[in-house]
Amino acid sequence: MCVTCGCGDDTNTHHHHHNHDHTHHHEPHQHKDVINLEAEILAENKQFANQNRLFFKSKNALALNLVSSPGSGKTTLLEETIKQLSKKHKINVIEGDQHTELDADRIRKAGANAYQINTGKACHLDGHMVGHALEHLDIENNSYVFIENVGNLICPALFDLGEHAKVVLISVTEGEDKPLKYPDMFLGAELVIITKTDLLPYLKFDLEQCITNIQKINSKAKIIPLSVNDPNSLTNWFNWLATAQQFYA
Repeated sequence: MCVTCGCGDDTNTHHHHHNHDHTHHHEPHQHKDVINLEAEILAENKQFANQNRLFFKSKNALALNLVSSPGSGKTTLLEETIKQLSKKHKINVIEGDQHTELDADRIRKAGANAYQINTGKACHLDGHMVGHALEHLDIENNSYVFIENVGNLICPALFDLGEHAKVVLISVTEGEDKPLKYPDMFLGAELVIITKTDLLPYLKFDLEQCITNIQKINSKAKIIPLSVNDPNSLTNWFNWLATAQQFYA
């Protein structure tokens, strides 16, 4: 059970329970039990994440955890990345969604191997899920492993997957205040990508304010605005990947 978000694990399917009585009172020991359970869950997850980390190290593979709200353009960015880089780099993608293999099918069509994780009602991937996915992929030396997390800016921030870096995407359709609303996710980002910048002329989105808000939360994060419809704007992303491959893996 994920006490951080209320979802439980029952025969590989996560369920949310909302039929509680809002008039009840929490005793102090109940809060302590919840805190202890959360600590145990995160500690167990850390063990799986460390196993994944050792695996990536053994392969000298760069593993990136892509996180965002739904619809920010993670899959679209991956498709374009695969098309541009797969001739030089072996690319594997772990897809996280509640249901369907739609995104995994898109990744395969773009030219990369993909393994789909369907989380049911769970709102995030965890270290054990990713480790299981790795057993089904042929991870070659010096390759890229992209983990496309479930669209959610809350719980994925808490779960280490063994990745080298967390990449947060925010689209210009979401609002420049999102980094301030979901600080934990942006605080853990090595890179923030501002997507769909080709739509800026049609939106009341303040790009400079968004960048300022990101920097308020995480002054060390690299920030890259881009649009997959503008090949020139992808150059900074590809350059970052090349540098990360040398630095992290």
